[in-house]
Amino acid sequence: MKASTLSFQAAVVFAAAGMIWGIIMAISEDHSAMPAHAHLNLLGWVSLFLFGIYYRLHPSLESTKSAITQVWVWIIGTIVVTIGVGLVHTGHAIGDPIAAVGSFIVLLDMLLFGWLVFWPRQSDTGLQRL
Repeated sequence: MKASTLSFQAAVVFAAAGMIWGIIMAISEDHSAMPAHAHLNLLGWVSLFLFGIYYRLHPSLESTKSAITQVWVWIIGTIVVTIGVGLVHTGHAIGDPIAAVGSFIVLLDMLLFGWLVFWPRQSDTGLQRL
């Protein structure tokens, strides 16, 4: 599987989950988990979709183990941070360390993505470094 395809597919799953969660919050009139809902949409839908675009524009990178690993780690980190933030904002203190772990996962993964962006493969001709 290519990193772009995995990114786009995961983004759609997270977007649908975020929409369903938003509808559930609206029906229940309990918006206490809204910060977690926002994290899910931003990290899951927006970021993954943008990663997919980047990888699609860099075909020599998108099939590498590092790119596919980056996407999988982001997916896992997004789930962990969303659960943690959701727990915190619904009154469960156990969510703090979970959110912290998830935050570090996505931070480290963003550093990996940055490494892939700033030091592209030599075969990525025609695309210049920033």
